[in-house]
Amino acid sequence: MLRRLRTLPLLVLGAASLSACVSLGGKTPPFLLTLDAAAAPVAGEARTASEAATLTILIPTAPQKLRTVRIPVQQDNASIAYVKDAQWVEAPPRLFQRLVSETVAARTSRVVLDEGQYLTAPGDQLAGQLMEFGVDAATNEAVVVYQAMLVNAGGKSVTQRRFEAREPIGSKVEAKPVGEALTAAANKVAVDIAGWLGS
Repeated sequence: MLRRLRTLPLLVLGAASLSACVSLGGKTPPFLLTLDAAAAPVAGEARTASEAATLTILIPTAPQKLRTVRIPVQQDNASIAYVKDAQWVEAPPRLFQRLVSETVAARTSRVVLDEGQYLTAPGDQLAGQLMEFGVDAATNEAVVVYQAMLVNAGGKSVTQRRFEAREPIGSKVEAKPVGEALTAAANKVAVDIAGWLGS
């Protein structure tokens, strides 16, 4: 069952840490949004793998509209707005990378590494571009589009695949329903990625 979107009160995060990494500007939102994986690895479970069996999941690249803590609303082909009072705790590429890592680790037998462990035994590498992570105003849906690129451990083969998921938002484009819809769509994409990567 999909976990509900987590919101983090600003008071818990602390003003000092926020000022170092997020420029809030203007009115402070009542909470920050984050992604919560529907599936997570079992605590205490140990896995061992050779270098060739490991998987390093890299932070995806993203267009400028997603390299921010705000949530874009695509009005048409030429204009973008942002959801009022909605901010992520981190920019979407990093949040999405963590969610995919947790989902793949939970749903496959792979030993999943992130970029901090990358140089030890990177194995296969999953890179890609987070192309959409926001609201489509024309359909009133949350949209997540990820163009994946899997490079094998020897670097001799590259496989690409595009993943997309959409979730209805409801009648109001507001912070919490948009965040929940994006979390659901991101989890669908992560599950599809895990299925593609196999066991």
